[in-house]
Order: sequence, then structure tokens, then C-alpha cells
Amino acid sequence: MLLGLTASRRVLSHGHCMLHRRNIKSETTARSAAVDSVLLKFRSICGEDGVSLSDAVREQHGKDESVHRCRPPDVVVFPRSVEEVSALAKVCHSHKLPIIPFGTGTGLEGGVGAVKGGVCFSLRNMDQVLDLHQEDFDVTVEPGVTRKALNAYLRGTGLWFPVDPGADASLCGMAATSASGTNAVRYGTMRENVLNLEVVLPDGTIIHTAGKGRRPRKTSAGYNLTNLFVGSEGTLGIITKTTLRLYGIPEAMVSAVCSFPSIQSAVDSTVQVLQAGVPIARIEFLDDVMIDACNRFSSLSYPVTPTLFLEFHGSERSLEEQVNTTEEITQSNGGADFQWATDAETRNRLWKARHDAWYAAMALRPGCKAYATDVCVPLSRLPQIIVETKEDLIENKLTGPIAGHVGDGNFHCLMVVDPNDPEEQHRVHLFTERLARRALAMDGTCTGEHGVGLGKRTLLCEEMGPMAMRVMQGLKDALDPKNLMNPGKILQPIEL
Repeated sequence: MLLGLTASRRVLSHGHCMLHRRNIKSETTARSAAVDSVLLKFRSICGEDGVSLSDAVREQHGKDESVHRCRPPDVVVFPRSVEEVSALAKVCHSHKLPIIPFGTGTGLEGGVGAVKGGVCFSLRNMDQVLDLHQEDFDVTVEPGVTRKALNAYLRGTGLWFPVDPGADASLCGMAATSASGTNAVRYGTMRENVLNLEVVLPDGTIIHTAGKGRRPRKTSAGYNLTNLFVGSEGTLGIITKTTLRLYGIPEAMVSAVCSFPSIQSAVDSTVQVLQAGVPIARIEFLDDVMIDACNRFSSLSYPVTPTLFLEFHGSERSLEEQVNTTEEITQSNGGADFQWATDAETRNRLWKARHDAWYAAMALRPGCKAYATDVCVPLSRLPQIIVETKEDLIENKLTGPIAGHVGDGNFHCLMVVDPNDPEEQHRVHLFTERLARRALAMDGTCTGEHGVGLGKRTLLCEEMGPMAMRVMQGLKDALDPKNLMNPGKILQPIEL
């Protein structure tokens, strides 16, 4: 009886596999036919040069800076206006073709991979800075405008946009991932700095999340649609314009580097500086492994101990007070070797070394690849999680220098892994899951600024719980009932 049942199961299993293969082949064939039938429509909308089937172009648009493998789309389109984005979306919607928005490809969680094929909307040709209002401290930009391009455009106005994730990312892409970076402790993340968004929904409808042309500094009118789309990672719509807060360039800036005897003393100093009301602009932590890597890569000579990189913005008089207070606090916690950088050249060299941490980490093991993962916890839990994380890295023989935006409780492990060693890759994967769950156990989050993408969908479910995930799925179903917008990201695939 058992043998007969087992044999029957084998036959059924074999039949199921064959049926599954036929279904996959049928789906692929149907999708290819759909793409072929719409290519003429795409070309009529954005021109012959605005549509690409090239393998190289498709592969370029199927991957980001993460470790996730390339998942190229079936076709890449290059719209030049919101009207073209809307028209292309309508075609995709009527033919049930997935849509994957693409900015600069600097994401870190596989957010641009076309896991179900479809059409990549590359938005680089929409690169205009629009509607600068200097007196109101705001500007509207298209998705092809990057952070550095905007600040270059603003040169001479006395204004700047301070959110700085390190990479020269698309500003609309930064909104889509709720990016932040080194300046967030003073100026906030993208979530606090986006005033309005123009979004094309999956069916081609164009909406303005705060009302067309509106840019108040605050509002209590209705649901906060702007923040619904900030951090949505292209799963709800295509961001085609963003209106951003701008800030006055500080009269003066001073940077500093300070070494500490322990992680605890460095983080204690951070908390005390914030408690003292010092409006610090940047306060970055680098562990001993990371500072050693930066020393080697950037030809620096800082002590190889836990280190803080700091920066202060303000008037000459206010800076003096900020610096004195911070120096007193750090010295009371054992901080030493305080090195100040007052001129622009020295400051830029210091922060370039911090932003080059990714390359410095990779240089520790030539020929290997880097994978950055991040978590965020309440400030009081930061020393414990960093100590436990370093112990985990040593115990599992992994290379993972730590750098963090400690003013926010956010830190990164820059994992350096041999791409030809599957066993090491598996250990890194298990480590990153332990790290995220360690953060969750300390009332934190599985990602402070990288986003969920493909890599942290299961962890998001653990963080939010089933009821909150059901609400998220309901929002997705309401705005994208055909599941066309960047499918497979943030939310787990629904089992039918």
C-alpha cells in the first residue's frame, strides 16, 4: 500500500512538474507575444530611439548595486515627459505588462530587477529642474535629476539640498526608497523633505499627492498621499516629479575626527551631544576595521579604534559654542586625537573618505564583492547591537566593516564576500538575517534607509505583523489591482 502510494505520488509529482514547466513556457510565450504587439505603440509614443531591445541595455537596467542577480526586462523605454510615461503605462496596463521604474540603478536591495519580465521605464531623459522658488526654499525636479546635479544647479543661489545617501542618486528614486544619509540627523530623510509628488498610476492616471502645483511647508488636509508614495519603491506608481525643501547654505562649516577607546564611549558621546541640544549636522561612526580600511584606501593616518566623524553647520559664533560643547563631552568619554578640519579642502577629503567606505571595504579583499546591509535601532540599544554584531562577524569568520549614522541609530555592515564561494555567501546570508532579527528584538527596524526590495520581504512581515501587512496589501490591490507595478518587491507573492 505504501509503495503504491509512493509510486502514485511520484507520478503525480512528475505530472505536476511537467504541467508547471508547460505553464511557465506558456506564460513566457504569451508575454513575448504581448511585448511584440506593443513595440509599435511604444515607438509611436517615444520614438525609435526611445525603445531598446538590446541585451546590453536590458542587462544594465536589470540590476542595481546589490548582490541580487541581474533580472533584465523584456524591453526598456525612455520617455521624455509625464505625458509619454502616462501613455506608455496605459499600453502596459491594457496588455498586462509589468512596469519597472528605473532612475540611476544605485539601489541596494534588488529593487529594479524585472522578476516577472515586462517593461523598464528608464527616466534619465526627464532631467529638468523646474519651478525653483528661492524665496520659498523649494524646487521641483524631474526623475532624471540627481542629487549632485541639483546642487550644481543651485550654486550661486545660497541654497542647497542636503539629503546625501553617498551615491549620486536620482532625487525621485531617493523619494521612492525614502533615502537618507549622513546629514539626516540635522536635516531629516527624504520623508521629511518631499512636499509634493507627481505620480503616474499603473493605468496611466496622473495624480499630484498634495494637489497640483501646491507646495505648502505643512498641511493637515486629508490623507498623507505624499508619504504613501515615499518609500513605496515603485510598487504603487511612477514618480515623475518631486517638490523638495531647500535649505540655506550655512555661513560656516567645521568637521572633526575623534577616536575612542570603545564602541560604548563613542555612542555615549553621540547621545550626550544630542541631549545637550547641539544641532550637529553629521555624526558618523566607523569601527576599527572600517577606519583601518579607510586609512589604507584614502591614505589617512587616523588611530585604528572606534571613531566618530562629525560636522557642524551655523554662524561663526554658534560653531564655536557647538565645538566647545562637543569637545567637552567627547573628552569626558575618553575621546582623544581630536582633529579639526575648517577649510573646504580638508573637510571634503574627510567626507570623501567616509563616502568611499564601500570601496575601502572592497579593497580589504581584492577580487571580492561588497554587499551593504543596514538596520536601525533606538539610540540606547546601539552599543549592544554593534558589539553583538562584531562578535557574530568574528565567530563566523566574515569580513564586515561597520559604518553608521549613529545620530539616528542607523548603521551598515559592508560585507565583503567571495562571489565564487557559495558556502561563504550562505554564511553572509544567514548573518544578515540574524542582524535584522537582532534589530527587531531591540525594537528597531530591518532597514533604516536601503529599503525592502527583494531581500527583506520576509523580515518586513516579521517587523510589521500580519494585520499591518494586510493593510499594505490592500493599498497595493486598490492602486494596482493587476499587480503590474514593480511586482515581487516589498510584498511577498500571493499564493493563489
